[in-house]
Amino acid sequence: MSSHATDAPVVFRPRSAAWLTGVVWLIVLFSAASTAVTHGFPALVQLAPLVALGYLAWWLAWYPAVVVSDAGVALRNPLLTVQVPWNALIMVDTKYALTLVTPKGKFAAWAAPAPGIFGVQRAQPGHVRGLPEVTYGPGESVRPGDLSNSDSGAAAFHVRSRWAELIASGTVATGEADTATVAKRPNWLVLIAAAVLIVASMLSLTG
Repeated sequence: MSSHATDAPVVFRPRSAAWLTGVVWLIVLFSAASTAVTHGFPALVQLAPLVALGYLAWWLAWYPAVVVSDAGVALRNPLLTVQVPWNALIMVDTKYALTLVTPKGKFAAWAAPAPGIFGVQRAQPGHVRGLPEVTYGPGESVRPGDLSNSDSGAAAFHVRSRWAELIASGTVATGEADTATVAKRPNWLVLIAAAVLIVASMLSLTG
């Protein structure tokens, strides 16, 4: 990846996001088709709870993301999106999830959790090689969350690599973290849609 300002953003989602969301929505669509054929299209209104379940799968699995760009790192979590500019970053942690440490606080990524015990057991020697220099501790040790086969490790690799490149090129200046602004905004559209689906589900169950 080059250090030019034209680098395209890199988007990370949990590795399970695609199949989890896909399976749930296949169930929703199959149920909708079966209901329409058996009971007619008016009966589809009774599927509001199932549609809400599909939305929940999309909201919690596919919607969250880590977006790495030349402007900084955006953590799109279910409730809140946090935009961390590069000059606000002072450390990247992976103890429990990809976490960006700034003078304004620590911000964890829903989309990049650290691996569990099974993920650690599946790690291979190649998963600890070729990582950014700041990843390694004493004796070239790494945290489980830094393994390149994990969600947190894959995202951390690109965050650290892009950060180092921008500093080396002079695009990002160090020592400005205290004055940099971290932007936080609620994800109003997805929250409102969730509220509407919950109300519709309750009405369909009591109607």
